[in-house]
Amino acid sequence: MTDVEAAARRFIADVWNARQEESAYELVAEECPGLGGTGPEATLAWHRERRAAFPDLRYKIVDVVAAGERVAVHWRAAGTHAGQFGPVPATGQVVSYSGATFLRFDPAGRIVEVWSCTELFQLLQQLGVEMLPPAVDGGPGA
Repeated sequence: MTDVEAAARRFIADVWNARQEESAYELVAEECPGLGGTGPEATLAWHRERRAAFPDLRYKIVDVVAAGERVAVHWRAAGTHAGQFGPVPATGQVVSYSGATFLRFDPAGRIVEVWSCTELFQLLQQLGVEMLPPAVDGGPGA
């Protein structure tokens, strides 16, 4: 049986931090969903897009919980906004934000599911994006 915690830590160290893309081909299953497709290449597409916006982005593992085929990783990330991030042009701002990533592994020790929750609101605020609540239609009687 694969040590899924060690595999998750390797995924973050190699793919997220060290840009060792060859590790994604060892760690990510073909059916794993990613940016615009599935498999290692789709997973790497997401990371390449993020790296285009934050070339020096680094992730630090805060905590890991592993049980059976699943691993939960609480992480903290920091980097410099040097490229387009969605609709936000480069600001040169250094940002720091947190998130959690949940991974499920197959019996061969490859990632078959990735689900992440990121403090995107916090990140956008650091980039100076003004967050306005949606307009409310007053409607009749308002």
